[in-house]
Amino acid sequence: MTSTTPSVQLVSDLVTRIPEFRGVYETHVFTQGDVLPHVFFWDVVQGTVRSFLGEDPAAADWRRTLDFLEEQCCRGVLGIDEVIVTSFLGDLPSPQEPGHAIVHQLGPALSAKFVRIRPLG
Repeated sequence: MTSTTPSVQLVSDLVTRIPEFRGVYETHVFTQGDVLPHVFFWDVVQGTVRSFLGEDPAAADWRRTLDFLEEQCCRGVLGIDEVIVTSFLGDLPSPQEPGHAIVHQLGPALSAKFVRIRPLG
């Protein structure tokens, strides 16, 4: 039996806590043949930004996603932080892109990590 990595557990916990991501998750696993957290989180970023912009009423509420990621970020687990920083915070819209204002809604832990990796926003 293989143990679940923290990053794969992060994806599982996200889908459990925010079931609106289940369809994206199932498509991801079907397409990829496995859970690839960094790849999956591209879809999480897109859905979260669409929700923030009000473009997708069926999307998971962006506040719930940010709250979940803030909680996970506070745990200090390397594999979790790596996915959140690299594949969520790093992929948020740039200052000239629609939805960039979501960065002003990040909780304290997420915000601190965001400023470290993207000091210019």
